[in-house]
Amino acid sequence: MIDHSISASGLPHGHTSDDKDAALAVVSEVAQEIDPVVARRVLWKIDLYLMPAMLIGYGIVYYDKAILGSAALFGMTTDLDLIVNDYSTTPPSADSSRLSWATSIFYFGMLAGLYLMTFILQRFKTRTVLGPVVMIWAIVCAATAGVSTWQGLFVQRFFLGFIESVIPTSFMTIVSGYYTQEEQALRQAWWFSGTGWFTIIGGALNYGFGQIESGSLTRWQYIYILAGALTFLFGLWCCTMPNSPVSAWFLTPEERMVAVERLRKGQTGVRCQKIKFDQIRECLTDVKIYLVAIMMAAAYTINGAISGFGPLIVSTFGYDTLYSILFQFPVGAVCVIFIPLCGYIPTIVPNTRIPLLIICCLPVIAGCVMIWKSEWGYRPATPVIGYALTGFFGPVVSLIITVGASNVAGATKKSVMAATVFVAYTVGNIIGPQLVKSDQKAQHYPELWTGMVICYCITIAAAVVLYLILRRENRIRDSMELDEAQRDKIAFDDLTDKQNPFFRYAL
Repeated sequence: MIDHSISASGLPHGHTSDDKDAALAVVSEVAQEIDPVVARRVLWKIDLYLMPAMLIGYGIVYYDKAILGSAALFGMTTDLDLIVNDYSTTPPSADSSRLSWATSIFYFGMLAGLYLMTFILQRFKTRTVLGPVVMIWAIVCAATAGVSTWQGLFVQRFFLGFIESVIPTSFMTIVSGYYTQEEQALRQAWWFSGTGWFTIIGGALNYGFGQIESGSLTRWQYIYILAGALTFLFGLWCCTMPNSPVSAWFLTPEERMVAVERLRKGQTGVRCQKIKFDQIRECLTDVKIYLVAIMMAAAYTINGAISGFGPLIVSTFGYDTLYSILFQFPVGAVCVIFIPLCGYIPTIVPNTRIPLLIICCLPVIAGCVMIWKSEWGYRPATPVIGYALTGFFGPVVSLIITVGASNVAGATKKSVMAATVFVAYTVGNIIGPQLVKSDQKAQHYPELWTGMVICYCITIAAAVVLYLILRRENRIRDSMELDEAQRDKIAFDDLTDKQNPFFRYAL
């Protein structure tokens, strides 16, 4: 997996100094001693600036997709004819395929925008791309309240997905450009835990909106206007985002140097705005990119079903509309607790990312089986517990993101990897809703739960293969006789993980 075409200067053959990382604007090619006290202060400042806002930002990303399920309970399906009732049959039947497509079409929009948005973000300054795009997203989200037909909703959902595609990939690359390999697991987990927080917060807000009995708008319209307002506030923060630690305005000049210098050991680089086609080609032949994508597609299939149909599924257990929303709380609680926990453990126990990923797949499988095979009856306990266990998909996906982000170097390759991972994410979310068939309601949706179990078995198998490949590659690199003097010199040459023999993969 190593590209040995390194010249005496430390650069791959054919590369020039223009191809190097932005980090060299504040540090030299020789490692410098840094004060541990200053390093801790720098880390605290970066955390304080990035993490709360990114957690809220990704929470909003999750919220404005998940509220479709609650909006469906608040009359949206009737107002927009998303569920078609056929009274000619005995008993009357209902076709929910329009609601399924309203959920899935968002991800077609995201699929269309991922690579384009990701490369635009790499090529231009972060704040000039991220800020305006998020504000447009806020407008598109709030505009859902003005949709009056199911066809209009499909169009709105497509463009919403297209605009939002920039968020998850930008967060992945931002974290990999500010934090060391050891720190990335917890920080990727922190922002992704926004899914859990906003499952709880969003559920509480939706429950509150469910109490509205008057006003010029329907309850589901109020929900989307709120989501748009929250998104706009997040967009204001995005307008302040610096390109990298090199230009971080919230750090002093000395702190910027320390912020960059402490990343030297990991060999992952900071930021290079030049798009390199050789790194794109390398991605196409890198087996670990495909394995991470397979894991993401398989693991996130459950979200497409749960976020869009969760309240409707729970309502079949015998609970009314508002109680069905409250049952999102346990799912959110699992995410809030276990996503950060699974991000923290690898910081104190090295090489546990993939083992933890495999372990967290097991409760999801158990939860799906409990829902599928238990007696539903009236207000049953077993499927409700099983439904809560499906919340472990959050830690699984968070660890997949961490494994992908921490095992790739080179600015363009990191961008392609991030986009590819979330292309897989969209595939999973497109497939998930299509497994919810309204005519299978009486049989407990067997196709859905069987599909989920298969998907998580695929995730486990891909994780095992990836672990074996990365461990073998690390052993090969450890056995090589390398000139350690070159390690510090090439750290910010924007080399990929294959080109750089000093790079080590995080298991």
